Amino acid sequence: MNARTRTFIAAALVLGIASGPAVAQAAPAPAAASSGVKAPPVFTTPPDAVALRKALAGVGARSEQATAALVRVGGTSGSWRGEAGVADVRTGRGPVADARFRAGSVTKTFTAAVVLQLAAEGRVNLDSPVQRYLPGLLPAGPGGFEPISVRQLLNHTSGIPAGDGPGDSFEEQYAHRFDVVDPHALIAAAAAKGPEFRPGRKQHYLNIDYTVLAVLIEKLTGTSYEEALSARILRPLGLRDTSVPGRAQNRIPGPHHHGYQAVRRPGGGTSLVDVTEWNSSSNWAAGDLISTTADLERFTVALFGGKVVPKAQLEEMFTVPAVKDFESGEDAVHTAGMQRFVLPDGTVVYGKTGSRYGYSTVIGGTRDLSRTLVHSVNSTDAKGPAMNGVSFGIIMAAFTKPAASPAA
Repeated sequence: MNARTRTFIAAALVLGIASGPAVAQAAPAPAAASSGVKAPPVFTTPPDAVALRKALAGVGARSEQATAALVRVGGTSGSWRGEAGVADVRTGRGPVADARFRAGSVTKTFTAAVVLQLAAEGRVNLDSPVQRYLPGLLPAGPGGFEPISVRQLLNHTSGIPAGDGPGDSFEEQYAHRFDVVDPHALIAAAAAKGPEFRPGRKQHYLNIDYTVLAVLIEKLTGTSYEEALSARILRPLGLRDTSVPGRAQNRIPGPHHHGYQAVRRPGGGTSLVDVTEWNSSSNWAAGDLISTTADLERFTVALFGGKVVPKAQLEEMFTVPAVKDFESGEDAVHTAGMQRFVLPDGTVVYGKTGSRYGYSTVIGGTRDLSRTLVHSVNSTDAKGPAMNGVSFGIIMAAFTKPAASPAA
C-alpha cells in the first residue's frame, strides 16, 4: 500500500469511513440474501447534491488543489452530474463534460478483467504458476523466484519488486516524460533484483504485477495487449472514448483538460507546470488508460453487474487476500484489480483510484449498484503522499448517507 492510500484510510477514519476489521475477507452476503429474500438496496435516497456542489467549490485556475473536476454519481438510488474549474488555465476555458483524461491505475481494473475472462474461458488457470505460461521470464534457482500463481499477480502478492525508473521526484520524472519504455526491460530489471518475499505471504501494490499480466495476455491471445483490451472490453461495451495510447503517443486524443503539477519556485510560492503531454509507456497495462467519466461509469456498471467478467471469476475482484501489507504491516486492502473499503454501518464499497501527474481518477460503488461514483480531478499534486482534498471530498459526499436516510 502506498503512502497516499494509507493517508486516505487515516483521513477516512477521522471522517467516518474505515477499512474495517473484516478487510481481509470477502464481503459476507446479507442474511436476507442467504434466505432467498432480496436484500434492500444499500442506498435508497438520491445523491446529496448540496454536499457534492460544496466538494467542487473553489476548484479552478487559482486553486491550490485542483484546476478542474468532472463528477458522475449514479446507481439505482439516483444520479448527479457536475463539473467545475477550467480546461486550460492560460485561456480560462471552462470545463468540458466529456473531456478525456489519463485514468492512471484504473487501467488495472480493465487488465484484471481481461485476465479473468481468459480464466473463465479455460485459457489460463489462476492457480497455475505464471512461469508455466511465460517460461524464462522470472529466473528460478538460489535467490530466484518460486512459482508465482496468476492469482498472486492479480492481487499483488507475487513478491516481484518494482522495475527501475528515472527517479521518484517530479523533476526527475518530468525530465524523462517522453521516454519510451519497453515492458520486457522493466520486468527484466525487476527480476534481476530477486523476490521481496515469498509468493502469497504479503501484499505489495506495484505496477510490475500488471506489466507481467499484460505480457501473459499477449501470449494467451496471440495479439497485442491493446487489441485484446479493445476486442474484449472497449468495443463490446461501446467505450468509444477510451483507449490505451501505446508507446509512441504522448498526447491525449480528442477534447481534454490540461493537467498541471504545482512546483515550488526558488523565491517562494508555486507555479503550475503543464504535464498534459506525457509518454505513459512505463505504466502500460498498469496505468496507461485514457477515458471519460461517461465511459468509466458504463464500464463500472457493466463490471459490477457481471456483464464483463462471469460471476464466478468476478468474485476475485471482490476478495481481499488474508495477508498483511508489505510496507505498513496493516491488513491488505487490494483485490484483483480493485480495492475494498467498509463504511461505519458495514456498507462495503469497492473501487479503484488512479493518478498520473495532473490527473486523479476514481471509479467505484456498492456491489448492489445502488450508488456508483466516477470522477476525474485535475489535481496539482496527483502523485503526492496524500489523497487530493477535492477528490476525497467528492468521495465523502457521494457515499455518506444523509442522517434522515431510512437505510442509514
